[in-house]
This record gives sequence, C-alpha cells and structure tokens, in this order.
Amino acid sequence: MPSPRSRTVVAILLLVIPLSQLPIDIYTPAIPRMITELGASSTLVQNSVSAYVLGMALGLVPVGVLADALGRRPVLLSCLGLLCASSVAIAFCGDAWLLLGLRFVQGLGGCACMVVVYAIAADVARGRELTSLSGWLGAAWGLAPVIAPAVGGIIVQFVSWRVLFAVIAVLAAGVAVLVWRLLPETLPASSRVPIEPRSLARALGGALRRPLFLGLTLVFALFASAQLLFGVVAPLLYEERLGIPAGVYGLLALAIGAANLAGELATGALAKRVRPAALGFGAFAFFAAGTVVLLVTGLTAGADVVWLTVGGMLVMLGCGALCPFAYGQALGLFDRNLGLIGGLTSAVCYLVVSVTMAAASGLPDDTALPLAAVYVGCGALGAILLALCLRTVRAPAATPAASL
Repeated sequence: MPSPRSRTVVAILLLVIPLSQLPIDIYTPAIPRMITELGASSTLVQNSVSAYVLGMALGLVPVGVLADALGRRPVLLSCLGLLCASSVAIAFCGDAWLLLGLRFVQGLGGCACMVVVYAIAADVARGRELTSLSGWLGAAWGLAPVIAPAVGGIIVQFVSWRVLFAVIAVLAAGVAVLVWRLLPETLPASSRVPIEPRSLARALGGALRRPLFLGLTLVFALFASAQLLFGVVAPLLYEERLGIPAGVYGLLALAIGAANLAGELATGALAKRVRPAALGFGAFAFFAAGTVVLLVTGLTAGADVVWLTVGGMLVMLGCGALCPFAYGQALGLFDRNLGLIGGLTSAVCYLVVSVTMAAASGLPDDTALPLAAVYVGCGALGAILLALCLRTVRAPAATPAASL
C-alpha cells in the first residue's frame, strides 16, 4: 500500500499537471472574439497557441536539467511564478504581436508543470507502476480539454476573454502555495546531477542513440499533435462554419474532452493488466475509426455537427490512451537524468506540435477534410512506429529500468 507521503505527492502532481495544458484549452473558444477585438488575422491569433507550445518545447530540456541539478521543488515553484505573472500580463494585453511574445513566456512557465511532474513520478515509481501513474497523470492532464473549453466558452460569451487568463493566474498561484507547503523534495542531494555540459551531452547522446526511445517519443509527439490540433481547429468549424455559440461549443467540447479523459483513465487502469501491444493497438483502433469518420464527413458533408463530434470523440479517445502510454514507456527506459530525459521527450513532442499547429493554421477552416488529412498522415506514421516499438517492448513487469 502506498505510504501517506507517496499519496500526498501523487495528489499534488494530479493538481499541478493540468496547468501545462489549461492555457491552451481554456481560451480556444475565445479565438474568434480575440481576432475581432485585437484587430488581427485569424492566422496570427491562432498562432498564439503555437507560441505557447513553442515556449514549452524550448523550455522543457533546460527546466528538466535544472530540476535534476537543483531539485524538483525550487524549479517547479519558480516556473509556477512565471506562469502566474505572464498570465496577468496577457489579461491586460492589447496587441496581437505582444500576445505572441507573452504566450511564449507563458509556455516557458507552463512546461515545468509537465516535465518536473513526470520527473517526480519517476522518482517515486518504476516499471509498470510508472506506466500506470503516467496514465493517471495523463487523465489529470486530460481534465483541461474536458472542463476548460466549457468554462472558457461560458466566460467568453458572458464576460471577456481576458478573464480567462486571470483565472489561469489565480490557479497557478493557488497550486504554487500547495507545492510550497505540502510537496516534499523527491530528489535527494546524493542523486542530483551537476550541470556539466559533457555529462549532459553524453546523457542526451545515449538517449538519442536508442531507437526504442526515439520511436516511443515520436509516437507521443504524433498523437499529442493530433490531440491538440482538434482543439484549435474545432472552434472555427463549430462557431464560424456551423454558427454555434461559444457557450454551446464549450458543452460539445466537454463531451469530446470526456472521451480524451476516458482514454487516459484506460491507460492508468489497464497498464498493469494488459500487454503493451494490446493496449497500444487497441487505442490506435479508436483513433483510426475517428479519422475515417472525419475523412468521410469532410468528403461528403464538409462540416456536420454530429459527425464532427463523433469523429472528434473517437480520435480523442485514442489519443488520450496513446499519449501517456508512449510517455510512460519512454521514460521508464531510464533510471537517471529523469528530468533531462523527460524534458527531451516532451521537447521533441512539443516541437512537432508547434510545427503542426503553425502549418494547420493556414488550412481552410470551413470543412473537416483538412483536419482529417492531417490525421491520416499522423495515423499512418504512428501505426508504423507502434509496430516497430511494440515488437520490442515486453510487459512492464518483465522490463527492468535501464540506466544511461
């Protein structure tokens, strides 16, 4: 049975990790309003998502290295402070280009809520326990796509998009207080890794020379891109193309996000009981089914609220299971430099996500077909990588953690 200390650590991690995703999902229903109020193009405002993701991607490895050298708590607290301050600044922002810069800074703060959280998870759990914990953390992370769009849609419809960023600031400050008061340091001084360029380069080189690690990291990146892309494209399809109010879109996003959450919960619950290949390909089957629905709908109807929602739910169910599955498997290959390795995994992921988001912002937004086309590409490459990786992955209980 887990100790009270371990239960406290896990409980706090479950509260921290949604803050990495919340700044994306809570304001996507506001994108059409922001375009009008800031007097900017849809491409520029949509790229505020890419700016946040790029900030996360570039901050993940440095933050992971600092967490390995200085400890988990001080790095996490510093980044929560940065997230809070940048969110307050965005709430008062009146220029679209300044918005992009502030969103980049916000991403630098938000990245710790992922990389440090998973490093702490790897400090307290290993093997199949880590894969399962990764699933539960993924479920907590997935609460943002479930709840945030609904809350954001209502706030935007009745108040202002600026309030959304004030909410992020308040939540970041509240979680920082909990971390400061209740989270113990999980990385003892004897296990800390000094910041030495040569040793860090060796650790990175060792990780990048492992085909299984690279394959699992790319699986995570592909399906995280598909997951986040829907949240950016969907508001324009629902609100602009189909004429659905922001508040109603928020409720539809709640249902779609619930499917994402169900996938993440499935990974948490099944990782200890189901073979990795069965879990991975079972999740992929849902993603493929959703892609087919969106592709057929895009070819025949352009955009239809029912089929767009059904396809989105199936895609999110698959992505929700695959992302924590791949992340947990990749991180579980190592027992040292976990902040660095977690940062590298997430950095590769979010670099792929930022490129995907930037490219997708120029796609037509009056039909589901471009979204489905991107999903076909992600699915084809993801299926190949899954087949190659899961051929060599054994059940977690039989796979000891390997050192660098």
